[in-house]
Amino acid sequence: VQLQASGGGLVQAGDSLRLSCKFSGGSASSAAMGWFRQAPGKEREFVAGISWTGSRKYYADSVKGRFTVSRDNAENTVYLQMNNLEPEDTAIYYCALYHGLYYGGDTIRETKTYNPWGQGTQVTVSS
Repeated sequence: VQLQASGGGLVQAGDSLRLSCKFSGGSASSAAMGWFRQAPGKEREFVAGISWTGSRKYYADSVKGRFTVSRDNAENTVYLQMNNLEPEDTAIYYCALYHGLYYGGDTIRETKTYNPWGQGTQVTVSS
């Protein structure tokens, strides 16, 4: 499976962006997916996740109410709609495929339960 993230850019606080993660190969359309981000000098952190049907979605507290994760399995794409962006959202955003046995609980927020990863897309929010 290969993942390709896109859609990042430079925006102002309060603006919106939509990230896309195109996946190909393997059985990614039947796997849960996650979005993570990594700011300079910080560890990679969970942002949002979605089950393979799209029926279950999870968010980090810091983005809840502002970000929305969705997917279109017919298009082999997972999206992250980011509204009301804040300077604290500045980071490289990564999508990844979940390979745990069960999609739920604390494991969905752990980087070790995701593989492979996309190459990342930079999001910069100016104040």
